[in-house]
Amino acid sequence: MARYTGPVWKKSRRFGISLTGTGKELDKRPYAPGQHGPNQRKKLSEYGLQLQEKQKLRYMYGLNERQFRNLFNKAGKMKGIHGENFMILLESRLDNLVYRLGLARTRKQARQLVNHGHVLVDGRRVDIPSYTVTPGQTIGLRERSKDLDIVKEAIEVNSFVPEYTTFNADNMEGSYTRYPERSELPAEINESLIVEFYSR
Repeated sequence: MARYTGPVWKKSRRFGISLTGTGKELDKRPYAPGQHGPNQRKKLSEYGLQLQEKQKLRYMYGLNERQFRNLFNKAGKMKGIHGENFMILLESRLDNLVYRLGLARTRKQARQLVNHGHVLVDGRRVDIPSYTVTPGQTIGLRERSKDLDIVKEAIEVNSFVPEYTTFNADNMEGSYTRYPERSELPAEINESLIVEFYSR
């Protein structure tokens, strides 16, 4: 199943959350898309709710189904709570951390930066967006990549860096200092529904 590349704003309104992380999609029309607008009332089945939660998280992080499922299975082999471990693994992806550090305005932009070889991990170029960063590793940009307009714009508008990361705007370098706690990850996701979905 391919990665979704269609209109993200429509998906954001369908799920009632901001998938880009900017929140702009819901400012204009905070209801699901479709000709009936805000008057739609659909009661989802248990399966429907589980599927919706899975899709919500998958679109949020921009993964295709195979990548998402593989990461979910990997989380199941770790000690601790399956759903929480899954959320932490998603958060530990290189493209996500480039976005979290404010080097890109969206995860999609961050994925492009990584793909095009602009990103360094511990001083070495890594061009795999799904690369799992471990706490203690530093994330920066190649010298010539620091002048990219999209990076400058992202740093200008970004005022929030999560507590499990540090960022130095002067040298455009940050580090993943520790794994996040569940309370620091998206509150609008109920990961236990995703565990139920895959356990069917």
